[in-house]
Amino acid sequence: MSLPDLLGRKTINLDTPELQRFVGGKRLLVTGAGGSIGSEICRQIMKFCPASLVLVDRCENALFEIDQELRHRWLGAPIKPIIADICDQARIERLFASESPQVVFHAAAHKHVPMMESNPGEAIKNNVFGTKTVADAARATGVHSFVLISTDKAVNPTSVMGAAKRVAELYVQSLNTGHRPWAIGHSEADSATAISTAYGLGPKASSATRFTAVRFGNVLGSSGSVVPIFEKQILAGGPVTVTHADMRRFFMTIPEASQLVMQAGAIGAGGEIFVLDMGEPVRILDLAHEMIRRHGLVAGRDIEVKITGTRPGEKLYEELACDNDQTVPTSHHKIRVWSLPRYTPAEVQNVLTKLSRVVEAEREQVIDALMDVVPEYAPPDRVMTRKLESVSTSIAPLVVAA
Repeated sequence: MSLPDLLGRKTINLDTPELQRFVGGKRLLVTGAGGSIGSEICRQIMKFCPASLVLVDRCENALFEIDQELRHRWLGAPIKPIIADICDQARIERLFASESPQVVFHAAAHKHVPMMESNPGEAIKNNVFGTKTVADAARATGVHSFVLISTDKAVNPTSVMGAAKRVAELYVQSLNTGHRPWAIGHSEADSATAISTAYGLGPKASSATRFTAVRFGNVLGSSGSVVPIFEKQILAGGPVTVTHADMRRFFMTIPEASQLVMQAGAIGAGGEIFVLDMGEPVRILDLAHEMIRRHGLVAGRDIEVKITGTRPGEKLYEELACDNDQTVPTSHHKIRVWSLPRYTPAEVQNVLTKLSRVVEAEREQVIDALMDVVPEYAPPDRVMTRKLESVSTSIAPLVVAA
């Protein structure tokens, strides 16, 4: 089955001379190199003959697979697989110091929405402080370009994963200001010193690293995504499970997503959040029916399609920007850049300090902290609770009067 055919639009080709100038002959490093996006970025990079490519992942098996694949296809290529956890600050700092990468693509992250709802502290450790560790190491060693892979779930987030990714965006944006967002200068400094030290929030040397981020929607065929899940369910005879009949998502192919990340690094001046024009969102139920049809089967007759209900943290509709966001064009007609006021360095520091206090706390405390630092974050269960409380408050006087 051809995954691009499921998009309902033409695939976008971002292979331009800019990528050759940006990647060719450079020392590159990719975190999360064994993942769906990270591994494809590595494949795309090798087309442009880099000086070296460092593959970083904490999953041994995934790292082994992409390392072997690249070595088989590109004989004699300067590829180095490194097992490392992005949350291990000392390990990451040593790695950057020894390899001196010029370009970094940061793809390592916890991405599964329902799982992060159950493990919110781990989402903050990895997606926020792991990103900070890698970004700080890039800045300290003079990396030329750093590209964070973000998600449309960071827009008006309803999930822990989306909110954590939004904080990661804010942090890397703040590193382009020329100031020191990590310099503690607020009233909570003394009480936060121990935690700040543990998470590397102390002063760092400045550099001219360009930090950018890229947002895109769901990626067809990526690990744990809807297409491989539907494929398994169809081959097993069903049922094919859809969480809601009106669930819609933006989709792109893995090569599109990977090339977008590379293109963003090539054209970014620093501080941008790039978005890709991905056409119209696809209804997941329609996608399920189409996949069943392409197997020569009929939904409802040969294969049951079962509506199971939305999962924790899920939205019915994803967004690439808020309604009041402004985007401006770039040199590529399918890429735009998000333009909004950024957090000040002091505000970013305050965010990090608050989150560092709750990474080992109970779930409710983590949610409270995320809601505090990301005002647009609206967990569905909290929104419903507020509505019920509002209704109860409005009804109470009537009950008393009666």
